[in-house]
Amino acid sequence: MEDYKVENNQNDSTSEAELVDERDTKIEQLQQKLKDFEDKYIRVFSEFENYKKRLEREKSETVAYALEKFSRDLLPVLDNLEMAIQSANTHSDMAKLKEGVELTLRSLSSILERNGVEKISIDQGFDPNIHQAVMKVDGGNNIKTGEIVAILQNGYKLKDRLLRPTMVSVAN
Repeated sequence: MEDYKVENNQNDSTSEAELVDERDTKIEQLQQKLKDFEDKYIRVFSEFENYKKRLEREKSETVAYALEKFSRDLLPVLDNLEMAIQSANTHSDMAKLKEGVELTLRSLSSILERNGVEKISIDQGFDPNIHQAVMKVDGGNNIKTGEIVAILQNGYKLKDRLLRPTMVSVAN
């Protein structure tokens, strides 16, 4: 029986050694997985940081060059005004000068409209949100109190945002 116990003890020590080896192997595998996950985390974090930097750079470029198309559209207007000044210096025909300035004004208005800038209307009557009453005048019998009598300076909106209110005179 003692021989059996010795063999049993050897089997026990062998299985303990196998368990230790299995445990060590499992620990090594888990450590390797942890290292792999750490590497993946570092790569993903790095990619994310690069992505944020790229987005920030693109955003600042977009802001810096947001007016590029608008500015390019305005260059012909600038050219036309320069030609009008040159023409006024060399010619005395005011009708031609007036016609050129009117064409330039239409061109500028068209460019502003294409870019979302629109003139504020007074068709709806006085609205303190978009009109600024700068003076009161006697409106006479046909005009009600508070009604717009004259536009002193046009107002403009960019899409739904007020750029400048229309300056008006209103009836007393």
